[in-house]
Amino acid sequence: MFLGVSLVLDWPAEDAGISVRIPVGSTEGPGFLYEGTFRPSMSNLSPTGGHISTLVTHRERPLCSERSLRAVARVGQAVNLAVERFVTVGETIADDNPEIKADMYEACKEARAAGSAIEKLCEAALEDSLTDRGAVVRAARCLLGSVTRVLLLADVVVVKQLLLAKDKVARSLGRLESVTNFTEFVKAFSQFGAEMVELAHLTGDRQNDMKDERRRAQMAAARQVLERSTMMLLTSSKTCLRHPDCPSARENRDTVFCQMRRAMDLIHYVVKDGVLDSAAQLGQTGSPIDPQGSSQEDWDASRTVSGALKHFEDMVEMTRLTLLGPGCKERLTTSLDTIVERTQDFTDSAYTSHEHRENILLLCDRAKLELNQLLRVGVSLEQCEGNSPTSEMENAVLGLLHATRDLKQQLQQTTIEQANDLPSVVRAGHDMVNVIRNIALATDTERLEQCADRFHEYIEHILEVCKLLRHIAPTDNLQVSAKYTEINLRIYGPQVVTAAHTLSLHPTSKIAKENLEVFADMWQALMSDVTAVSKDVVEACRGRVPDKQVYMSLPRPGEQAKIAKAGLEMKLITSEMDAETEKWQESGSAALEENNDIVKRAKNMSSMAFSMYQFTRGEGALKTTQDLFTQAEYFAEEANRLYKVVRQFSYQVPGSTHKKELLENLDRVPTYVQQLQFTVKNPTVGKAATFTKVDNVIQETKSLMDVISKVVTTCFMCATKFTLCLPQRVEFNCWSLDETHIPGILSPQALQRLGRSQHATLPRAK
Repeated sequence: MFLGVSLVLDWPAEDAGISVRIPVGSTEGPGFLYEGTFRPSMSNLSPTGGHISTLVTHRERPLCSERSLRAVARVGQAVNLAVERFVTVGETIADDNPEIKADMYEACKEARAAGSAIEKLCEAALEDSLTDRGAVVRAARCLLGSVTRVLLLADVVVVKQLLLAKDKVARSLGRLESVTNFTEFVKAFSQFGAEMVELAHLTGDRQNDMKDERRRAQMAAARQVLERSTMMLLTSSKTCLRHPDCPSARENRDTVFCQMRRAMDLIHYVVKDGVLDSAAQLGQTGSPIDPQGSSQEDWDASRTVSGALKHFEDMVEMTRLTLLGPGCKERLTTSLDTIVERTQDFTDSAYTSHEHRENILLLCDRAKLELNQLLRVGVSLEQCEGNSPTSEMENAVLGLLHATRDLKQQLQQTTIEQANDLPSVVRAGHDMVNVIRNIALATDTERLEQCADRFHEYIEHILEVCKLLRHIAPTDNLQVSAKYTEINLRIYGPQVVTAAHTLSLHPTSKIAKENLEVFADMWQALMSDVTAVSKDVVEACRGRVPDKQVYMSLPRPGEQAKIAKAGLEMKLITSEMDAETEKWQESGSAALEENNDIVKRAKNMSSMAFSMYQFTRGEGALKTTQDLFTQAEYFAEEANRLYKVVRQFSYQVPGSTHKKELLENLDRVPTYVQQLQFTVKNPTVGKAATFTKVDNVIQETKSLMDVISKVVTTCFMCATKFTLCLPQRVEFNCWSLDETHIPGILSPQALQRLGRSQHATLPRAK
């Protein structure tokens, strides 16, 4: 399996070089770097960056030392060794993939032969018997061609692996959608989590390897939807299982499922470079690009005003060389009509000021007049049979270009003015979400409808701004970001109100309340996206390069991939344990009532693990690596407390396979706790060492969380099967003799010991 394989070819004119850089690695060991430049008259090929130009030119330099000639020979040996390792990996891939085996073996054979030929030519240089420098060029070109074939065939395998992972997640989604009880849901969600981690890893690697800016941005958008939707999938599914007859709960869940499927369809579209998934085309009316059913062409750069203006200006510039033929006149007219049509999104917006609207219309008319002037000049040139542009035509071209640039600036000013209103709209939306939450808890249906209407107005306002931002975005990356922000807001924004309706129908349901909180968090994330996109587009329009916010406590993107993957795995384990504890609480068993100590501590650990996951994404309350290490220390201490509570509980469990499983998992907890504590307390110096420590802390926290999840699940199974009471957690307020308040949480046994003590501080009623 190739890791981080990239190939850069530069085919120049005449005698310039043909460059190739191929970093190759495998899962079996360290990789190597094959890098070189091939020239018709001078070949450079070396896995270490050296050159073998001496091989070609040494006969022109008769004073070459024996040491230089030996170096040339070593270069040939190094090249051949690098090629041999390279094709060995290729042949391993071929053995695992019969569909490409024949082609891969043939390409590897050619590469091996070319590498061997280069080594022999280097040996000939040492013996001073090389007479045909063209042989080096031919061998180098053969090596380049065969290596390229190997990489392309390997890429076919990578794409196949990614699509298989995507299909696995799609099937898991189908199983999750069809479950009818919590037990099946927990099992299906566990499998879904593992498959999601694999898909996240593969798509992340693919995104990093992509050279096309637009495709990379689309892949990032799809991955973001999948990651953010995971928590909503959990809570909306639990709510739907808890309240199966509630239409709003089902709408929440179905929306999340639908959006996640669209994201996976988009992954397929990007990986196949614009080819839609046939299953997706048959299964839904909207394309993965736009849920409203827009076609693929709607996502080309020319579908925006910015793209249309650029295309038009390029055509006008070309008239200086080609003059104005019959076809050119029609194309220019059609192109300007397209620009005018797309400016209607600006003039029709309810949030565009009257002054800006009038200026846009006037500038469109001016552009039409300037184009007519250019066309008249073109007609006069045809009548005079002129073959070269005149000063009159040059003035007409400049006048038209000035008109379009003024129009572009006016559109940007209109958008920037609306973008300046975003902070106040975002704040109003945030306040409205809080109001909606409180009204839902109060079950005031009439007022909830009124607030929902107001909330939808805020959404429409923000959507209008996003649409204009996409129109003026000067780069493909910003266009894609603005478009997907708009789509996600259009789909997930109204779901906050839907979740509130569910809570208003079931105000005592903890699952419904949690579901609303998760959708409210999604709203906050979307508002952060809108703000970031607005800032980047405005800065780009002003000629500044947008500064990407880098979370300084974390490594750069290349270094962060491993940490982010571990963080995602930890988040999914956290979600599984939340689902498990919720399942047992909803079972209604007296032995598993909410106030039991195991549930409380498990949820506390889940919350801490989730905050550590947020740190890996540059979010949440943990801002520095020291915050992370402190949180990990608390996490280990809480795990140790949970271990002691469960150990006491295990004495009540009769001998059985369940008890054996409980003790096996429980005995692993102290080891993981000690490892985590040791890692946290281990001092580090330097950024690289700190990043390594962060990675280790996340990995060990994930492992500990996995074991805790199994322990908690087994405890609940034992309590249910043997009708045992789980340890209860008692909260009380107490005062010392000097009336100092001491809040505390004690077990019933500790409370009894406290009562027996003559010097005990007695609890007071709250």
